[in-house]
Amino acid sequence: KRVALDVRPVIPSRFFSHKSRGAAPSSRIGAYIALMKLRVVELLLVTTVPTMVLAEQGWPSLQLMAVTLFGGTLAAGGANAINMYIDRDIDKLMVRTQNRPLVTGALTPRAAMIFAIALEIVAFGVLWAGANVLAAILAVSATLFYVFVYSLWLKRTSKQNIVIGGAAGAMPVLVGWAAVTNSLGWTPVVLFVVIFLWTPPHFWALAIRHADDYKAAGVPMMPVVVSLERTVRSMTVYAVLLTISTLVLIPVADLGWIYGVTSLVFGVAFVIGAVRLGSDPSPKRSMRLFTFSITYVTAIFVALTVDVLLR
Repeated sequence: KRVALDVRPVIPSRFFSHKSRGAAPSSRIGAYIALMKLRVVELLLVTTVPTMVLAEQGWPSLQLMAVTLFGGTLAAGGANAINMYIDRDIDKLMVRTQNRPLVTGALTPRAAMIFAIALEIVAFGVLWAGANVLAAILAVSATLFYVFVYSLWLKRTSKQNIVIGGAAGAMPVLVGWAAVTNSLGWTPVVLFVVIFLWTPPHFWALAIRHADDYKAAGVPMMPVVVSLERTVRSMTVYAVLLTISTLVLIPVADLGWIYGVTSLVFGVAFVIGAVRLGSDPSPKRSMRLFTFSITYVTAIFVALTVDVLLR
């Protein structure tokens, strides 16, 4: 059932500026690259290499890392391109997405879809040939989940869209583990849970900042359809569960104090940041938490890598 959006804004409009984010691509090649949203892909890959190090208990071969990162980039980029194809109608309604290639007309929808499908085919081939078929299947499965479950179903119908849809963003850890071991186990499952729990507070911080955009486009992101207090409470709960899940990884993956201290300190900081957002729901505070969430996931996975390599 579609969530109704004819509600008064839960966050005053004066909190938000209406400046576009980023310039439109200046060339056709730039437009195709923009479809892939490589800045988002970069964040996904931050979790892949440390997972491969953990699976290998040391550095995997450079060739395997390169193949996995390249294949993962193509798969995630293809998923993002399909998402832009699907969302081209609402992207023109949101200020922060009005410079995307399918909104400006830099590319036709048909060209974008052909490009996206080609990326997925090449990604599957690269991962199958350079790693194994399990890694290839997991990467393409993430795209299918992202497209059909998140983009086509949940994004426009449920305030839990990013919660369930966030599973697609957690798949790179499974791909990285499978690329090294050609199997799965409890360690990659816990890593999957970590990213799954990290995604809602990370994204809702951004959604609070751009609540007016989502409301204008009819997208029922949590900050649009429920009160700010409830949104922040949910973010805090997820931050607590996230911290617990990172600590669960210590005995499961046999990690040491470097990872343990880092996950605890950054986890507590994340929880505190979520709580403080409730007392100061300003764009500056929400974007500060959003930025910290990126630092958080980077620090956790860097600490994981260092912990493994210094044993």
